[in-house]
Amino acid sequence: MADQKDQKKPNQSIPPYMKAISGSIGGTVEACCLQPIDVIKTRLQLDRSGAYKGIVHCGTTVARTEGVRALWKGLTPFATHMTLKYALRMGSNAMFQTALKDSETGKLSNAGRVFSGFGAGVLEALVVKIRLQQQKGLSPELLKYKGPIHCARMIIREEGLLGLWAGAAPTVMRNGTNQAAMFTAKNAFDGLLWKKQEGDGKVLQPWQSMISGFLAGTAGPVFTGPFDVVKTRLMAQSRSPSGELKYKGMIHAIRTIYSEEGLRALWKGLLPRLMRIPPGQAIMWAVSDQITGFYERRYMRNTPL
Repeated sequence: MADQKDQKKPNQSIPPYMKAISGSIGGTVEACCLQPIDVIKTRLQLDRSGAYKGIVHCGTTVARTEGVRALWKGLTPFATHMTLKYALRMGSNAMFQTALKDSETGKLSNAGRVFSGFGAGVLEALVVKIRLQQQKGLSPELLKYKGPIHCARMIIREEGLLGLWAGAAPTVMRNGTNQAAMFTAKNAFDGLLWKKQEGDGKVLQPWQSMISGFLAGTAGPVFTGPFDVVKTRLMAQSRSPSGELKYKGMIHAIRTIYSEEGLRALWKGLLPRLMRIPPGQAIMWAVSDQITGFYERRYMRNTPL
């Protein structure tokens, strides 16, 4: 009987709530480390006049004209967002995987893994951070939005409740595709590089998790660049004095940006995204894998710590 129990243990899955906790902690650490890159990415994507010549110029310009603290502008909503986002992403992905596993073998197919990642990505949303980051200066009297709560209230007052979900369509496409690729790639790299399978009791070293996470986080930005630019433009735009919006929706925004600024504009901010997302995934997975590994050893396999 003991041997049978030991044979079943490797197939046990880490509970979704544990995945959510590990992801939220990893997301918080990631946000604090990489916030300046996210601010620079947003500024570059919103730059229509060519004020910034590149990543370094953008960062130094913001620091020189607005102060170094401006590079962490929007950190409170961003850190909150990252904590909730990764809790939702990791937890929902685990729930989708549990639901899609074969009832007899307990295994998850590749298609099921992709769908689980896409479903987790679709659940994510984001607006307030973009509005705060696009503001210039630190003086409170010069800022339209004084903080995340004030920002949300102003958006609702001026644009209605649906304003908080501006850019939902490109966000769904970007996040869904990103997470489908990321979760699938992370699992593939863990198995290929380190012979690690979920529930097998093996805990990766932090540097191993960082390598797998970095590689898994690289492909998505290239394929989802246009969705990310459109998402940012839709979320950041405000109505003209006549009440008109420049971009009417996702497709209209893509066509307008392409016709006015050229094809390359749809990948604006790609380099800072590549500087931001893969390292962010490396940090998040290094933290998350250690937490879930501790849970596996302590509560699932009763292995001495």
